[in-house]
Amino acid sequence: MNLHKIHTEDTIYTTSGIKYPLAKETINKEDINSLIDWLKTEPRLTMAEITKEFEYKWSNYIGTKYSVFVNSGSSANLLMISTLIQSGKLNSKKVIVPSVAWSTTISPIIQFGLEPIMVDADKKTFGIDLNQTEELLKNGDIGGIIFVQVLGVPHYKEELLKLSEKYNVPLLEDSCAALGSSYEDGTMVGQVGDMSSFSFYFGHQFSTIEGGMVNTDDEDLYHMLLMLRSHGWGKDLPKDLYKQKMNDNNVDSFHEPFTFLVPGFNLRSTDLQAFIGLRQVDKANWISEKRIRNHIEYAKQLDGHFEFQDWGNDNPCSISFGALAKSEEHRKRVVSKLVENGVETRIFSAGNLGLHPFWVNRFGEFHGDVADKIHSRGLFLPNYPELEIEDIKFITGVCNGI
Repeated sequence: MNLHKIHTEDTIYTTSGIKYPLAKETINKEDINSLIDWLKTEPRLTMAEITKEFEYKWSNYIGTKYSVFVNSGSSANLLMISTLIQSGKLNSKKVIVPSVAWSTTISPIIQFGLEPIMVDADKKTFGIDLNQTEELLKNGDIGGIIFVQVLGVPHYKEELLKLSEKYNVPLLEDSCAALGSSYEDGTMVGQVGDMSSFSFYFGHQFSTIEGGMVNTDDEDLYHMLLMLRSHGWGKDLPKDLYKQKMNDNNVDSFHEPFTFLVPGFNLRSTDLQAFIGLRQVDKANWISEKRIRNHIEYAKQLDGHFEFQDWGNDNPCSISFGALAKSEEHRKRVVSKLVENGVETRIFSAGNLGLHPFWVNRFGEFHGDVADKIHSRGLFLPNYPELEIEDIKFITGVCNGI
């Protein structure tokens, strides 16, 4: 399969004449005016108290005990994978990874010298294939699993938790494109894994300009996340724990502030972005309600014309609606007609990551029935809160007419 050919023929190259973009900014005039008023008070802009306030508010929204704000969703993935390693909770270098994901879901695993083992996508949710996953767990020395909540469609919660418990492997949950999604029982996406990641990039459910979050209920993982985020020092730890670590390592008070306990990074965001984030969380329910409504409407209108994910009775809050054309040739015609009618589109996420050079040049091509189908036939359609039902009917009418 020629990856370059597929991408260059089916990707949109210009935004001129676009009436329906794939994404719209969620930072509005009121947010900007509020930010300006705050800036006039000459606050500290680097990470400080506003970041803590944002993390606390985000934890309450998602429903986990702890949140750690970072500078991007990709950094969130990097941080949670590093934390798993540094905390000693990874019992093997072999990690099961998805074929339908983003590059930085997998890249840290390669960068840290681990062994990624790729599986196909599930035919319903497009998350990891659980049958293939369990076969690997049965037959191999697997240290962990990272899965993606693909386009906000919740992946099988109970089944994932059972596999994690049965084979004693940690779960990492990439929820970067799933903010606001929930399971039928009300469980928010981001509560399933031992750690989960979110992205606050422009094209996602809401924006802090750039930003991301790691969530966990595990106190030990939380403390490691805090240290690794900021150089490896312990300044952000609870005071009693910080003092204990200084005493355990015979560090005097003069050296304490600049003592590094673990080999860390600088993945911090800023209080400026946290201030924006506080206002975005206030709008999160409204944003998710609109996106879920739109997602369901797309499915209603495209049913019988395109394939798409199956979410059962769950609540998918998507960044875009993902559809699969009948063939590569059909996709080309649909894309051309969408552009002609002012509708922005692109490939479905990154398609099959097992066909990208960063993977192929190390491990050879990976092929899976579902991942290959998504790669060759998938496309994104716009979804944002301002999109109305009549807009969706117009967009789907263009698609269905091909």
